[in-house]
This record gives sequence, structure tokens and C-alpha cells, in this order.
Amino acid sequence: MLGAIAGDIIGSRFEWNNVKTVDFELFSSQSKFTDDTVMTIAIADAILNKEYHKNDAIESTKIYACKLKEYGRKYPDAGYGRMFKQWLSNDELEPYNSYGNGSAMRVSPIGFAFDTLEDVLKEAEASAAATHNHPEGIKGAQAVATAVFLARKGNDKKEIKEFIEKEFGYNLEFRLDDIRPYYKFDSSCQGSVPQAIIAFLESENFEDAIRKAVSIGGDSDTIACIAGGIAQAYYGEIPGHIVDKVRLILDAELKRVLDSFNDKFGIEINKLM
Repeated sequence: MLGAIAGDIIGSRFEWNNVKTVDFELFSSQSKFTDDTVMTIAIADAILNKEYHKNDAIESTKIYACKLKEYGRKYPDAGYGRMFKQWLSNDELEPYNSYGNGSAMRVSPIGFAFDTLEDVLKEAEASAAATHNHPEGIKGAQAVATAVFLARKGNDKKEIKEFIEKEFGYNLEFRLDDIRPYYKFDSSCQGSVPQAIIAFLESENFEDAIRKAVSIGGDSDTIACIAGGIAQAYYGEIPGHIVDKVRLILDAELKRVLDSFNDKFGIEINKLM
């Protein structure tokens, strides 16, 4: 989960000011956490407190929705999309049929927390359906959570790629170099999730995954957030200078949930100095 948060923070200053290269400073005074981080922590908090019901998908979705709404209101200026802002402003828990990448950006904790693919798919669907109940919104969340799960279970990149292609129908045959010149902002799952997965597949280490994700442009913080979650699960290590900087940017409440989640699920982050 810290990998996803790191991707969000590093990508945050490039969301509306894209950089088409891997050669950039990872952090600056403009680096901040956004809605990607806040919603990822919300999902983690729901899992931590067992605020879900494994045998009741409808109830589970409502409880994820309550936690998303709680954190959204606690952090009202995190940079939410228009439809999500409208959803936050009322007390109803009904979803709004979105296929935006918001469902995919927040789902990495599910890939880390659950120990069977069946549970990962079920919980990813429930977390997405709280707001993004469009089939593409659910598919995006399930694909990302599955990639995280397969990565942490020791599958190699070829196996992860083939499984995602077969089960979710995403085209993962293109190269980032081929799309970088013309890729533009696309906040849909179908227009950003495959790109984020490719950034991970082409990477050599965690930092490289983040740099590659940011380098294509578009919705930089979210693409890097998605790639970062998968990369953490796969490589099992995040450079210490990234971990330290991320922790300086997060507030005490977000760090508390992050640390509790890592402790509960035995997630260790090797600090490569």
C-alpha cells in the first residue's frame, strides 16, 4: 500500500503538468498526497477494522461506501472528481455508475490483505461498487487487486501479464515507448489501468516503475499509484529515501492506518539506501 501512496505523491505535481521522460526529480515542494492516497487509506481502514462481511457482497459494498465517505469528508480538499464530490455531499450511499479509475487507484490494500484470489475478486468488486458500479469500474479494480495479489504470491511478470489479459481482456501487448508521444489524460479505467500495469511490467525495480508510469503523462498520480502498488507487491522493497519522504508528507492519521495495516498483514518494506 505504501507503494501506491508513493506513486500518488510522486505523480501529484505532474497530473496537470505532464513530463514525458523518466528523468525527473522524484519530490519537490509541490509534492503532496491526493485523493488517491486518502481513498487507499480508507479501504485499508475498512479492512483493518473488519468492516466488511465476506458472505454479504451488498452489505460489504455499503460499508466500504461509508468508509470512503468518512475519509472524503475528513479530507475535503484532496482533489476529487466532480461526480465523487457530488456523492460526498449527500448522505445517500448509492453508487453513480462510474467507470473512472478511482476504483482502481484505491484497491491495492485488498490485494495485500486477502489470501485467496476468490476473496480478492469479491472484495475488489465490493470496494469498487460502492461508487464505481459500472462494469468497467469493477473490472479495473479487480484487475489491479489481482495483479497485486499475484505479485505478492510470487508469480513472475509473464504469468501476471497472461492472467490479466485472459481474465480481464486488457491489451497488454503495447510498449510505453509506443504510446508516450501521444498519450493524453484519460481518467477511465479502460484508458489508464492497462497503461499502469504495463509500466510495472516494463520496470526493473520499484523506482523505475514509478518513473515509467509518470513518464507517459496523462493522469500521472493515479497511473503511478496503480503501478506503485503492484511494484511494491512484486519487488518487496521500496528505497529508503522514498519511504522517508513519503512519511514526511503524510499526516499522523494516515500514517497510523498505514502502519497498522502493515503490522497486521506482516508487510515489510526493505529500505534500500
